[in-house]
Amino acid sequence: MQVSVESTGNIQRTLTITVPADQIDGEIESRLKSMRGRVKIDGFRPGKVPLSVVSQQYGDSVYQEVLGETFQKTFYEAVEQEGLRVAGQPEIEPESLERGKDLTYVAKVDIYPEFEIASMEGLEIKRPKASILKKDIDTMIENLRSQQKEWTDVERACADGDTVDIDFDGSIDGVAFDGGSAKDFSVELGAGRMLKDFEEGLIGMSAGEEKEITVSFPEEYPAENLKGKDAQFKLKVNVVKEAKLPEVDEAFIEKFGVDAGDMDAFREEIKSNMKRELDQAIKNRVKQSVMDGLSDLHDIELPQALVTQEIGYVRNEMAENAGGADMSSLPDEIFAEQASRRVKLGLIVGEIVTKNELKSDQAKIDEMLNTLASTYEEPEQLIEYYKTNPQAMQTIQAAVMEEMIVDWVIKQANVVDEKMKFADLMNPQQQAAA
Repeated sequence: MQVSVESTGNIQRTLTITVPADQIDGEIESRLKSMRGRVKIDGFRPGKVPLSVVSQQYGDSVYQEVLGETFQKTFYEAVEQEGLRVAGQPEIEPESLERGKDLTYVAKVDIYPEFEIASMEGLEIKRPKASILKKDIDTMIENLRSQQKEWTDVERACADGDTVDIDFDGSIDGVAFDGGSAKDFSVELGAGRMLKDFEEGLIGMSAGEEKEITVSFPEEYPAENLKGKDAQFKLKVNVVKEAKLPEVDEAFIEKFGVDAGDMDAFREEIKSNMKRELDQAIKNRVKQSVMDGLSDLHDIELPQALVTQEIGYVRNEMAENAGGADMSSLPDEIFAEQASRRVKLGLIVGEIVTKNELKSDQAKIDEMLNTLASTYEEPEQLIEYYKTNPQAMQTIQAAVMEEMIVDWVIKQANVVDEKMKFADLMNPQQQAAA
């Protein structure tokens, strides 16, 4: 086998590979001979079919089979021979496929980029600092009350916070549209699940009342046929319900596993859970800051094959998060930025691990697993599940390695404490909206 390598860019390589004809012909003949005792051809007894007849009948299909395997086998042999770290699958272009002659093909590949890890000195990492105040615990208790609320029918006009059972029919210029009509549809006013115009049109209506409203769909609305258009909705309110919050008494407290319904113990239990969530939120923010910093510090040419592969992963994840929605028709560009960032950080993190010989610490793996299990009613079962499931255990090992990378960066970077309110840290979307 002959191999020549041409650099066509910083990380682009073109390999021209030639495989001797006798190597391919020998493999074809070997396979055809092995078929003689198995094939059935009219006019010949089993095992007595001449090789020439077998070749005439099956030669082309065996040749194609051998070619496919030869491409794969010789490509990886060539890569190993030339000491190339190939990223992703090659793009193969045959140059000579004539049977009985040397096979020549071109393989275009990206290789992993070579780069130095930048200095972490001067890198600023923001680390949130927040305390759990009495009012934060009070707010959490109110949230728990809201989760336990019950709805009761009322004979009055509906207001913010109520739930209304409605019928509606929507149209644009007198023409009904898909999804524009429903019967016995439940709307919680003020929850923000419906368009603002729709909810505001319902406010003040009573059971049995009907009216027509105009709703303006925003330009960024997901449905193409509704973007930026005004629709007319005929509304009918069937039932108005108001929320009744439970009292924070012994029965309420005992629902959350606090014996004897003790209020002080209840608040301590809530605070403990909030502290655990707070610690995790701080850890996530610091990790995000570290990863952002690592990305900003390095300018790396990314292997396109890896980006394309990662686009597929991002697409599948988004589809799963959307309840299995079909995203196959969406263009790659939608997922490219996130995929490129993942590939870039993967290369940087891999280089840090290799150059610094970082290895997973078993004690930290056990600690993380125990922390995760502590949030479950039967922690021993969860621990046993992970320890007997190698694929699941890999997620714990990967998380520990991420923490080791974060620690490695923090030891060298400039860490700046950022004072925040508990609510702002735990609900960043609400903070951004404000």
